[in-house]
Amino acid sequence: MFAFKHVALFVGGTLFGTAGFKLLKSKDAKKVYVHTTAAALRAKESVMKDVTRTRESCGDILAEAKVLNEQKRAKAAEEAVIIEDESGAEQ
Repeated sequence: MFAFKHVALFVGGTLFGTAGFKLLKSKDAKKVYVHTTAAALRAKESVMKDVTRTRESCGDILAEAKVLNEQKRAKAAEEAVIIEDESGAEQ
């Protein structure tokens, strides 16, 4: 009885697999594959546009941050010169 159950499961699985394989090869299934692949390609294109837009935005932020840092360095250097001049005048 135990062996019969295993044989029956094997035969059922084989038949189910064969039917499934034929279903996967059908024209209707091919249409589903094509539409799914087309949707995935559209999604990829949309994501890549967002990634490109984000990279450009990050590049702009980086450039502005560098300019800001340069301005702060110049201002700090200018203040350091003024402090040195004032301290030299007091002595």
